[in-house]
Amino acid sequence: MAVQGKKTKIVLDADVIIHFAKGGRLDMLPRILPEYQLMVLDVVKKEIPLLLMTLLQKVISQDKTMVEDVFGKTAGERKEYARLISKDGLALGRGESACMVYCLYHHDVVGSSNTKDVTAYCDEKGITYLTTCDFLYYAIQRGLMTKAEADDFIREVRSMGSFPPVVDFDTYVCTKI
Repeated sequence: MAVQGKKTKIVLDADVIIHFAKGGRLDMLPRILPEYQLMVLDVVKKEIPLLLMTLLQKVISQDKTMVEDVFGKTAGERKEYARLISKDGLALGRGESACMVYCLYHHDVVGSSNTKDVTAYCDEKGITYLTTCDFLYYAIQRGLMTKAEADDFIREVRSMGSFPPVVDFDTYVCTKI
């Protein structure tokens, strides 16, 4: 999980941030897995609606449990990112592509619920990824919310136009980390 005292990062895609903001629990997100450092890339921030960006900036500046970084500091990262977003390549979204490439090069964890875009790439490259439901699972396991609150959270987020999957938290298990 950590190399030489540094925390492994969970690099968040916009969908997870949006889900937790819409569910009124963005401030809880960093407390779910405190042994990890949550990170938001500049590319991802561009995908966050302005109203929710205010909430994100508050969490980032309030207690420093999330950090920001600029994506694409190396030529290798930029080349792989271009391949992923290219219409001739995989034509994946910019945010999840930046998260996956960052994690590929830095050996960190992707936080994205866009399983259609991230699953195959992450599995192929050996990148660990967590979804909104995985975060909720750990929130339940660590006593930060109940199963009923997690169910209510998903209903609330879905009622606001986002669609994390509906799962049975009595049987759901995250085995990724």
